Amino acid sequence: MIKHDIIVIGGSAGGISAVKKIISGLPADLPAALLVVIHMPRGPSTLANVLSKSSRLPTFEAIQDQPIQRGTIYVAPPDRHLFIDNDRILLWQGPKENRQRPAINALFRSAAVGYGERVVGVVLSGIMQDGTTGLWWIRRYGGIVVVQDPSEAEFSEMPETALTYLTPDYVLRLNQMAPLLVQLANGYPPGQAR
Repeated sequence: MIKHDIIVIGGSAGGISAVKKIISGLPADLPAALLVVIHMPRGPSTLANVLSKSSRLPTFEAIQDQPIQRGTIYVAPPDRHLFIDNDRILLWQGPKENRQRPAINALFRSAAVGYGERVVGVVLSGIMQDGTTGLWWIRRYGGIVVVQDPSEAEFSEMPETALTYLTPDYVLRLNQMAPLLVQLANGYPPGQAR
């Protein structure tokens, strides 16, 4: 069984509280790296610090050329796209995607191309459509696609858009996501059919 050791998570409005709920259920020895993009305005950010209070995993704002390590959460800084390549972080102040920088699609696309079937992509609460195209890339390269159940999302547009254009592997409530991510990271077959 494949160990899914690259977990990419994207959210917008309502996404911070959703990520906090997921990471609070993850063990300190999770054998995967988590990379998180939440849409945010330009300027200083305390997002990594806010998330670290809900997590047993070390949580950092991503830094250019930083090595990616399992058991760590990396958060996209404001006004920079977050990419991963050759087990390193890349940050870029390139054009906005879906009127966003950082954009979820940018992270998801780089993870899909670089890590293929090792990737799990998760779209959470948010407005607009960012994340759907990125999930398509993850699916195309053999990764796992997870979407928050729109009925519990604070803002359901992003999950609903993903469901309109894709058939995810899992549509889950937040309290179901951490156990699934742990199973996938450890290479155990999840209890649910794909």
